[in-house]
Order: sequence, then structure tokens, then C-alpha cells
Amino acid sequence: MGGGPAEKAPCPKVETVEQLMRQLKMPYARALAPELVATAKAQRWDPVEVIKALFVEEVAGRGRSMLATRRKAAGFPTGKTFDAWDPAASSIPTPTQQALQTLEWVHRRENLVVCGPSGTGKAFFLEALGQAVVETGRRVAWFTLEHLGVLVRAHRTDDTVTKAVTRILRADLVVIDDIGLLPVSHDAAEGLYRIVDAAYEKRSIALSSDLHPSGFDELMPKTLATATVDQLFHHAHVCQTWPTAGGSTSPRAPMPPGAATRKAPCPPLSIGQDPWCAPSTNVSRPCCGMAPSG
Repeated sequence: MGGGPAEKAPCPKVETVEQLMRQLKMPYARALAPELVATAKAQRWDPVEVIKALFVEEVAGRGRSMLATRRKAAGFPTGKTFDAWDPAASSIPTPTQQALQTLEWVHRRENLVVCGPSGTGKAFFLEALGQAVVETGRRVAWFTLEHLGVLVRAHRTDDTVTKAVTRILRADLVVIDDIGLLPVSHDAAEGLYRIVDAAYEKRSIALSSDLHPSGFDELMPKTLATATVDQLFHHAHVCQTWPTAGGSTSPRAPMPPGAATRKAPCPPLSIGQDPWCAPSTNVSRPCCGMAPSG
């Protein structure tokens, strides 16, 4: 007989299964079904194994999709994760980094403040922590202080600021970056206070700042600064970063001038027992690694 070999017609049973999975909205299992069924038939799989493989693929596919959605909703600035993080290049002690990466502080709805000069890895570390939170199935919202000011102005016109804050706090962790880099408008100061106040003991807040929070009254009205820091510090872990010679940092690198004169280390942190990053319960407590004022 002439002509090439006839193409193998699709199996009606497989097409029926694909149609059913389309109706059940199982796109990942449906995409795998033809190849899987052919393999299972050739290798004489148990029917239960076929069903299990399809369900596993669907669950995994949905997990990947939900993770991508959470990452997009978070608004991360660069997409950096701990895969690109060098613990030895940070002035935050390695035990403290490891303790914070357990995310127990997020589970306990505690706050984190990372303060220090620009270029010392504050935003990178917080973004990597945020990515880790997203990977556990929880939600993150990332803002700059300037963005908060824009949000407050936009919603003040129709008196919906409270509703906007409530929507933000659907996230388990709210990260606010770049405090101290630019002058703080009244709207931004109000936005920061509203977020911190509404999140108190309900959600976790993480801040990166060029200034220790005790100096926030240099950036914003003293009344707002005091109220914000008081709420923020009630359940907060405060870490400092600093540059070192050659542009690199290390867990026990030389401290900024005067830091070695601090009277005593902060009380130990339960998630790391490291005095360089400790829970703060008093607004007057200095940033860990910084010299106390006065």
C-alpha cells in the first residue's frame, strides 16, 4: 500500500478524561494526561498510581501559580532571594541571620528593624526574608515610605484611608523600605503611623532605615514619631548594618566609632540568643551594635 504510516488517532478515553479535567479546572493535570496515560499503559501502571500522579501534578502546578501570584502581589523591588545572599558579607551576625530566617518572629507577629548606612544590604536582607515568607504560603506587602505618602493622599480625598490600610494588612508581613533617605512628608508620616498602629500584635512590620527609629523625630512630627516608635518597638527586633574596609562586611567586623563603648549588650534574643540583634520593649533602647545615647 502506498503512502506513509497513518497517524495514530487520539484515544477517545483520554479525550474524555481531558474534557472532564477541563470542566473541573485542572489545567496542570490535563496538560500531563496524554503523556502520562501513554507511559502508564506501556509500563502497566496500577490505575491508582495514574490518578495519584495526575493529582500530584495538579497540586504542584497550583502551588507554583499561587507562589507567582503572591510574589507579584507583594511588589518586591528586585526579586532577590537568599539564593544570592552571602551571609559572610553582612555585618548582621550569622546566628542572627539564621534565627530571623526561621520566620518565627513573623509567626509571633513581631517586628523587625534593620538600620544602617546605605549600601549595607538592608533592603536585600529584608527582600530575601519577604521572599521566604511568600514561599511558606503567607502574603507580603512591600512599600517605600514615599509610596505610603502617595497612598494616603490618594485615599484622603474620599476618606478611605482606613479601608486602604485594612487592605494592606491582609498581608502577614508589611515591609517599609528607604526610611531616612528622603524628607518625610506629613502624609508619609501618617501612613507609617497608621500601618504600625493597625498592625500592632496582628501583623509583622519590617523596616529598613538609615536612622535608628529613636531618631525618627528628626524626620517627622515628634508626636507622630513617638507614637509610631512606641508601637513598633513593643515587640521588635532591631539590627544594625555597617560598611567595612574594602566594601565588605562580616559578622564581627569593626564597629562604627563609639559602638564599642556601649554600656551593655541588648538582652538576648530568643530566636538566636545573639546580643547583636535583640527584642526591644523600650523606645529609649539603642539599636543593637550602636552606642547608647547620653
